[in-house]
Amino acid sequence: MTIRVPYLGDEKQSLHASLNRHRDVVLWKLDGLDDEQLRRPMTPSGSTMLGLVKHLAAVEYGWFCDTFGREHEPLPFRDDDPEADLRVEPGESTADVLAFYARARTTCDAVIDSLDVEATGTAWYGEKVSLRWVLIHMVEEVARHTGHLDVMRELLDGATGDHRPDA
Repeated sequence: MTIRVPYLGDEKQSLHASLNRHRDVVLWKLDGLDDEQLRRPMTPSGSTMLGLVKHLAAVEYGWFCDTFGREHEPLPFRDDDPEADLRVEPGESTADVLAFYARARTTCDAVIDSLDVEATGTAWYGEKVSLRWVLIHMVEEVARHTGHLDVMRELLDGATGDHRPDA
C-alpha cells in the first residue's frame, strides 16, 4: 500500500510520512532484481542501485543520529575516499546492505519520534539545524536518489513510476 502524506496532518507527521513514502519507493525500485542487476554500474561514474541504498542509509544515520547526538553503528564514510559510502564492497551482500538500510530507518525513526520539529542539533559542518530542516533535507535527498533509482530501473527492465503498479 502506498503511503500518502496526510491531507490534514501536522507538520512533523506530514514530513515523516513524505520521507517514508520515498523510502518505500527506494525498496520497490530494487524489488525483483537479482544481485548482478543491483550491483551493475549504471552510470559513467559507476553508480549502482545497491550503492545508492547504502549511501541513503549512511546519510540518514549521519543527519538524524550524528546531528542530534544519538548512537549508531559504524558508517562507511572515509576521509580519503569520498565515494566509499556509495560503493558496495565485494564482501557485502545484498542482504547486508538492505539490513543496513532497515536498521538506519528504524534508528532514525526513533530519533524523529523522540524530538519536536523545533529541536536543534549540530550538522557535520558545524551549523545549528532543526529537526524540521533535517526532515526537509532528507525528503529532498531520498527523493533525489529515488529519481536516480527510477532511471536505473527503467534501463534494466522498463519498470517506472513512484509506486508499485498494484498499489
